[in-house]
Amino acid sequence: MTRIVIAGGGMSGLSLAAHLAVADHRHPVVVVDDGTRPLGNMTWASWSSRPGLLDAAASRWFDKIRVHVNGRTTVLGLGRYRYRVVRGGDLAAVVHRYTDPLKHFTFQRGHVDGVADGGLVVDGHFMRARWVFDSVIGTDEEPPLDAQLVFRGWRVSSERAVFDAEIPTLFDFRTPQVSGASFVYVLPEDAHHALVEHTAFVAPGMPHDETTQREALTEYLMEVAGVGEHEIDREEHAVLPLRAAQPSRSHEHVLTIGTQGGLLKASTGFAYQRVQRDSAAIAESMRRHGHPFDLQEAPPRFRLFDGVLLDVVTREPAQLERAFGALFRHRTAEPALRFLDEETTVPQELRLFAGMPAATYLAAARHRLAR
Repeated sequence: MTRIVIAGGGMSGLSLAAHLAVADHRHPVVVVDDGTRPLGNMTWASWSSRPGLLDAAASRWFDKIRVHVNGRTTVLGLGRYRYRVVRGGDLAAVVHRYTDPLKHFTFQRGHVDGVADGGLVVDGHFMRARWVFDSVIGTDEEPPLDAQLVFRGWRVSSERAVFDAEIPTLFDFRTPQVSGASFVYVLPEDAHHALVEHTAFVAPGMPHDETTQREALTEYLMEVAGVGEHEIDREEHAVLPLRAAQPSRSHEHVLTIGTQGGLLKASTGFAYQRVQRDSAAIAESMRRHGHPFDLQEAPPRFRLFDGVLLDVVTREPAQLERAFGALFRHRTAEPALRFLDEETTVPQELRLFAGMPAATYLAAARHRLAR
């Protein structure tokens, strides 16, 4: 009998495969993926304060970020954190260094049709499994949608050397707020090349105006970045569903992983490092207990914080800039990143919240708790 099947060979499936391999789990593991989402087109950026198993996949590391909020541009050190960039092809190569030497790890091309009792269905055929880790199908009942994160990014080549190759811009609010609470993110490759991305938090059901986002990107490049003559090498676009509530992840022999398992943080849209920590915890649970369910959840107040922020900014878009200004007002970005990593204490959180309108957020919290 196949012991473990990982449904989906994307970022979350590959990350879990690597962690299981290193945990010296000796039972057969099969990663099933249909190849419809090539990893070569994907890139993830994230911050972390500690070493990770897949750090060798990072192609760039940064120890500073730039923010423009409330009319002011600031460069912030990251303290004990580092901001890193991981490309899909590099991630796959590093994962295979761990899995390829193990004969009991295999990769199979196939479409996962669904999960069934005692296994899953792949291309119409039943595959028996003791444990299924699902990053493809997801749960039958998803939590309510709190907002959508709509981003459109351009890979830009500029004739002029206008990008700071050593400092990414995490958020810049010098962009019209007409399509929801919006900011621009800049991830440089060198002085002439960067990913410039327009990101907007919009309420569920609101339309996504492609023209407005492209106009905002053009205005930012010309008026703010001063790019001048440039080419757009590639456009990227996605709409991420943001849900503050945790979905039910486990059912008998199945554990949902990745974004399907609620690992996308609702207030930021970041998931990469959360997936790495979750993968390590799953592998350790398998090693120690023979099952994957010994996973610690963050205190529930953090999901409440995420939901309240989304409730506020989807009603009052200008509040996002005010919130980010409060979080990143310190000498370094470390206090804000620690909070976003859900590793702060209540006294630390109260100090971070001091710059936000208390009445607005308390009213949103009361409304959410009363649902």
